[in-house]
Amino acid sequence: MKTCYIFGALECSITDFKPQENDLIIAADGGYSTLKKLNIKPDLVVGDFDSLGSVPDSESIVKHPVKKDDTDTLLAIKIGFQKGYKKFIIYGAIGGRLDHTVATIQSATYVAQNGGIAYICDDNHTVTAIKNSGIKFKKTAKGYISVFALSGIAKGVTINGLLYPLDNAEISPDFPLGVSNEFLGKESEISVTDGILTIVFEGKPSDIV
Repeated sequence: MKTCYIFGALECSITDFKPQENDLIIAADGGYSTLKKLNIKPDLVVGDFDSLGSVPDSESIVKHPVKKDDTDTLLAIKIGFQKGYKKFIIYGAIGGRLDHTVATIQSATYVAQNGGIAYICDDNHTVTAIKNSGIKFKKTAKGYISVFALSGIAKGVTINGLLYPLDNAEISPDFPLGVSNEFLGKESEISVTDGILTIVFEGKPSDIV
């Protein structure tokens, strides 16, 4: 599946960044500085440019006013959808300001609601969200993994291959039943039949089958 890569302003590891010919690279505002440091040229630069402080020259620009409803990351996601992308890998968008981190995690839900999948990465973790579907992890995945119902009650939640399994369970936003599970060195799977799950795990998108 072709991938839309989005870069925010925060520094982070990009070990999984291996763009192919048809992939799209978007700098979200201050993410342009991040890409310049990495000597990566974006296909598009999006935002209100309050973080960057100026509008870059000699780049494809989509400029928005500072007073807007969408974050720069969400603007980039919407452009990716408009261009036909359903898979998003987002770097440099969690950490720093807590409210911005929460907004970015919400954007993973937005992607799931619209039929796509987003992976939001920092140096040690990945956040994703699934709707009425499942996700499988390779046996090489290690560390902790947590499952939350941040967008309402999630029904039919099943977890196989992790330390704490579940079978057709219900998870609600007001009780963190799915926190602090662990990989066991074997293939594992998380699924939900009705609702959205936000999944936080130690590792990279390459840990997913």
